[in-house]
Amino acid sequence: MAAHYGVAVVPARPAKPRDKAKAEAGVQVVERWILAALRKRKFFTLAELNHSIAELLARLNERPFRKRDGCRRGLFELLDKPALRPLPAERYQYGDWETHRVNIDYHVAFDDHWYSVPYQLVQQEVEVRATAATVEIFHRGVRVASHARSHARHRATTVTEHRPKAHQRYLEWTPSRLVDWAHTIGPATADLFEKIMASKPHPEQGYRSCLGMLRLGKTYSPARLEAACRRAVALKACILPECEIDSEVQSGQPAS
Repeated sequence: MAAHYGVAVVPARPAKPRDKAKAEAGVQVVERWILAALRKRKFFTLAELNHSIAELLARLNERPFRKRDGCRRGLFELLDKPALRPLPAERYQYGDWETHRVNIDYHVAFDDHWYSVPYQLVQQEVEVRATAATVEIFHRGVRVASHARSHARHRATTVTEHRPKAHQRYLEWTPSRLVDWAHTIGPATADLFEKIMASKPHPEQGYRSCLGMLRLGKTYSPARLEAACRRAVALKACILPECEIDSEVQSGQPAS
């Protein structure tokens, strides 16, 4: 924070009260001339309280010193104000820092949410900096990923470029695309594809079986593949292993 605002922090030494005498004296003055003056008043809104404090603060700053000339406002105008600089264009954002190890699915867990990093960093240690709006991930001091912060628990935020190339190609496949391709062979094939993907907790888990049957359509005729799928649907055998579908296509008879 000090670096963001271009200032230096010089802490007081332990057990050396004189190091902070000016600050303690300022607190004492405020207690005497502001808090004491308001101690018997009742306020019903924060705005009303702030207005009363502002009035007493202006009066305190213009009160003449007893042992020297001038007042607090005069010294501020003479010494402090000329040294002030404009604030940074962006406000300082507080960030939480944590150290994590990248999981085998190239995601890092933070606040019950998973954020992706480049897959090459699997099993490596990274630093996570989270603000109210963003989550940044650093590896050896270099930022490797940046995400908008999400508060959805047990969900994942994934950047496609972070995936291995094989996974990126896999994302191009969707259930509707597979079903549309199956329709080019026949309605029974499309119906079987839909039933296979519906039988899985996630449709993607049925992709391998569907793609295997599509490959059979290249080895054998689409008519034989359509006939085998029609029998599988009729027998409600919609989760047949790929080898049994292959057997049906080759023999033209239902698999046992």
